[in-house]
Amino acid sequence: MVKHVGQRPLSWLHITAAVLVSSVLAVPALSQTVPLTLGAIPPEDMVPLAKGGLEKALADLPAAVESVLKRSGVPGAAVVVVQGGKTVFARGFGVRELGKDAPVDTSTVFQIASMSKPIAATIAAIEVTAGKVSWDDPIEKHLPGFAVGDAYVTAHGTVGDYYSHRSGLPHAAGDTLEDIGFDRKTILERLRMLPLVAFRTSFNYSNFGFTTGAEAVAAAAGKTWHELAQQALYGPLGMTATSSRYADFLTRDNRATLHTLQDGHFVAGFTRDPDQQSPAGGVTSNVVDLAEWLKLLLADGERDGKTLISPAAMLPALRPQAFSSPARTIASRSGFYGFGFNVAVNANGRPDMSHSGAFVTGAATNVHILPSADLGIIVLTNAGPVGAPEAITGHFLDLLQFGEVTRDWYALMHPLLMQNYDPVGDLVGQTAPISPRPARPLAEYVGTYDSAYFGPATISQGESGLVLTLGPGAIKMPMTHWDGDTFSIAPRSENAPYGSLSSVQFKGQGKPETVRIDYLDDAGLAIWTR
Repeated sequence: MVKHVGQRPLSWLHITAAVLVSSVLAVPALSQTVPLTLGAIPPEDMVPLAKGGLEKALADLPAAVESVLKRSGVPGAAVVVVQGGKTVFARGFGVRELGKDAPVDTSTVFQIASMSKPIAATIAAIEVTAGKVSWDDPIEKHLPGFAVGDAYVTAHGTVGDYYSHRSGLPHAAGDTLEDIGFDRKTILERLRMLPLVAFRTSFNYSNFGFTTGAEAVAAAAGKTWHELAQQALYGPLGMTATSSRYADFLTRDNRATLHTLQDGHFVAGFTRDPDQQSPAGGVTSNVVDLAEWLKLLLADGERDGKTLISPAAMLPALRPQAFSSPARTIASRSGFYGFGFNVAVNANGRPDMSHSGAFVTGAATNVHILPSADLGIIVLTNAGPVGAPEAITGHFLDLLQFGEVTRDWYALMHPLLMQNYDPVGDLVGQTAPISPRPARPLAEYVGTYDSAYFGPATISQGESGLVLTLGPGAIKMPMTHWDGDTFSIAPRSENAPYGSLSSVQFKGQGKPETVRIDYLDDAGLAIWTR
């Protein structure tokens, strides 16, 4: 796997399933009848919660949050706990932006990144309940023009296949197209050019694969995604500060600023517009609103005496649909993914649903739901992934279940999450040749080169040398001569963290005929022809 965010073996999206679960205890025999409810597991298969554990965990929570913020350098966080249908804890901590006094409170709106996925699954379940769509509907039924690189998968891939990342699309499919400015429609159209892996027996986390499933749900409802999200979920639950459209986030006066990690310190100033992958990563909200979403899930889809989601429609999202991390030995645990949720059974024999979200450009979030305790916790932060939200939820759930903290959760999570900052490109860590071979006259490289997948790449000559321009976003990167026909660029984007360094290699007799950009070439498609 390549090393950009969302593309690591232990990326933030899987950690809650792979690490916060201690072991799997006995489950009901197949002959037993299990009710279709979120907490359906016989009490004898669960270790009792610690006596007074909830009270202890709630009392300890402010100090636990403050400690993690101090250790991590994360500027601000908001936390909410729902139990028994009520909000039993909601509080903001720290500041919205470093160097400014405005505090984070319970109304502060955050970008929640991939925590958007379980919300998108909830919206789909509402539409399944309404009879507009089924988890088993082929994507073609609702998106007749959509295709991937295999005719069988195109015809048979279902809404559920794309919501569970088992479609066979490669990891992070389409993310680099988003980085250089392509819109959702174009990105989904170009997924057909990517090589596939095994259908339904593989797991490759893909924001745009997930978005494909959500687009099918929206098409079945006859609405755009942000319209459907508002009408199906946010409106009925009174989530007035929540949106699936970035422009709405920018209108909030009380909003959190992103902070990205650079040279070991968080800095403000970056922005992240995730509209093109909105179902997968584009929700903005506060903890007051998100508490209402938790209450809906924990109430088996009922709100004010009305059924918004039937348990039969929601349950498939909350049980294993794919191996997110198959066990490598007989002594290892496997990780599982449902439809938009990490799903597991924890050390107490209790079903556990979770998801993390992160932007390297400056956000990290985590949700954990423990249905058998009728409880959910959400942590939102305004800094890139360093393990802070996961450490807070792990600490809290330890006290709730065991009455004591079993480990230093931040020390455990921090190094795992730091992998998200590994720079990309083949020149990272390399030293430029002391006596490089000369380049051709720079004018010979100038021109427009084309790629069916990435679109045109323009090489122009500026005052300081060559400049590479990519995509509809006209992303410009100065080029530095490295050796012969090889130049270097230092990309910086959501999928190219600080410190990335990539080669740009020209080939051809006479004037160069092709150019290859290494950091974009995961699928072998980053070769442009003049």
